[in-house]
Amino acid sequence: MNVSLLDLAAEYRSLRAAIDEAVLEVLASGQFISGARVAALEQAIAALCGVAHGVAVASGTDALVLPLLALDVRPGDEVITTPFTFFAPTEMLLLRGARPVFVDIDPETFCLDPAQVEAAITPRTVGILPVHLYGHPADLTALASIAARHHLWLIEDAAQAIAARHQDRPVGSFGRAAAISFYPTKNLGAYGEGGMIVTGDAALAHTLRLLRNHGSPRYAHHTLLGTNSRMDEMQAAILRVKLGQLPAWTEARRRHAARYTAAFAGTAVVPPVERAGDTHVYHQYTIRAPDRTALQQRLVEAGVQTRVYYEEPLHLQPVLADHGYRPGQFPVTERACAEVLSLPVHPQLSEAQVEYVIEQITAARHPPSDVRKAGR
Repeated sequence: MNVSLLDLAAEYRSLRAAIDEAVLEVLASGQFISGARVAALEQAIAALCGVAHGVAVASGTDALVLPLLALDVRPGDEVITTPFTFFAPTEMLLLRGARPVFVDIDPETFCLDPAQVEAAITPRTVGILPVHLYGHPADLTALASIAARHHLWLIEDAAQAIAARHQDRPVGSFGRAAAISFYPTKNLGAYGEGGMIVTGDAALAHTLRLLRNHGSPRYAHHTLLGTNSRMDEMQAAILRVKLGQLPAWTEARRRHAARYTAAFAGTAVVPPVERAGDTHVYHQYTIRAPDRTALQQRLVEAGVQTRVYYEEPLHLQPVLADHGYRPGQFPVTERACAEVLSLPVHPQLSEAQVEYVIEQITAARHPPSDVRKAGR
């Protein structure tokens, strides 16, 4: 049996008629950039996140950089963030000339550890940028409290966590703003690039709308130095179709995750947690495996696709070599980089495929000959 980490072709087949119709309507309309479909998507995503404003942009990365522009992050400013995630948050800080100040992660959730944040604050600190990694919310209650106490802004990187909740509130509703990605592999993915900034701050939303459109409130009139980060109508139309499926897709991810977690109890692998009061949306189902290389190879041989997110911590990336970070500085992150392995959890998985993945992982405790007998 072959089990893919993601199956976007199957997803499209399940929605083909509705998506084709939506795309053809855009083509017939002649309106391709920042039209009614984009505006409707902005309203829908803002409502999902429990805030008043959505600002559609060209990518999830732009959804991170535009708030930094709007909040006037400058060279020399420090922002506390995580060393265990995709490069984009750190990259955007570096491009602004700011210094990413890393804090180690919680070993269970893989998110920024609030207990270590306060000690990292200096007079140059301007904000905190947590990432809701793999779909599990960071501890926003604690982080928002720290930010308020020290008069810092909080921007949520919710790229992997649309529809996740913390203490029964949607992620995206705790900080000054939150960044969402619609990259095709995300839980709600476009068929190209796309992103969204959500915020409850009307003035900030106004500034963000100017920044995404060359700082221009009207044609040939520019009040800010901005950029081109507009979402196209085609992606908005596709996303609006797919948004209707998001609750069912999220439930399927959670159902697969629950089955995995129950099956892995007592085995060598460590399943992910879901903290009490939080709703994990399982963008990735990420286990810890002490002998990851051997397990991953056995799964490859059995036809099960996996991936390591993330193998190299950000503080040890070559581009940060002159920032003074060193091996061993963030031991929880470095151990996670050596152990994590993401398994297929996408909504298109069949129950038989989930059981097959479980069979291969539990059989991996036996010699290779036994694995072949059990799995083939």
